[in-house]
Amino acid sequence: MQKPRWQQVSFAEEPLILVNARDEPCGFDSKLNVHAGAGKLHRAFSIFLFRDSEHVLLHRRSAEKPLWPGYWTNSCCSHPRRGECNRIATSRRLEQELGVSAELRYLYRFQYQAAFGDLGSEHELCSVYIGRLDDEQELRVNRSEISGWDWFHVDDVDKWLAASPETLTPWFKLEWQQLRGRHAADIRSLFTDAGNSTSRPHAVGE
Repeated sequence: MQKPRWQQVSFAEEPLILVNARDEPCGFDSKLNVHAGAGKLHRAFSIFLFRDSEHVLLHRRSAEKPLWPGYWTNSCCSHPRRGECNRIATSRRLEQELGVSAELRYLYRFQYQAAFGDLGSEHELCSVYIGRLDDEQELRVNRSEISGWDWFHVDDVDKWLAASPETLTPWFKLEWQQLRGRHAADIRSLFTDAGNSTSRPHAVGE
């Protein structure tokens, strides 16, 4: 039986957006270069999808990933490319990685830096989003990006983080603390606000 061919959606040469700490663009460079060494500060995003207020979609990064291969992380994470706002980039990436669409709510932005041994680093100004994935949407997972996935109860994720933090990506661990703390009510409101009418709009530049 012929092995299925999965669409490649990440490229070493794709141009990412360099920013300063105020999220002001200050140039562009390839994905390869911005992750080399200690990394260059660039714009990124993380998405958490929920099927109800207590179950979140997590995925395991493909073994083909140059940084943190095989680690578990949030539903979807990537970067806007040159010329893209976050609104377009998040929609593109949800389709490319998971084969779904979702209305997203912007929560907050933070800066972090993390090294993966001597192979490279993440140095990102990362915008965090949450969204609701309705049951009728079937996941069509891109196996070139994702090697495993499942829905997890939020309490089980808490236990996982406490027991085996080394299996999770560094950005996920930082973001999950915020989602379980000051943004817990935002997750609940995804399922209580009629039509998601209180969603915060994307910030300028996103």
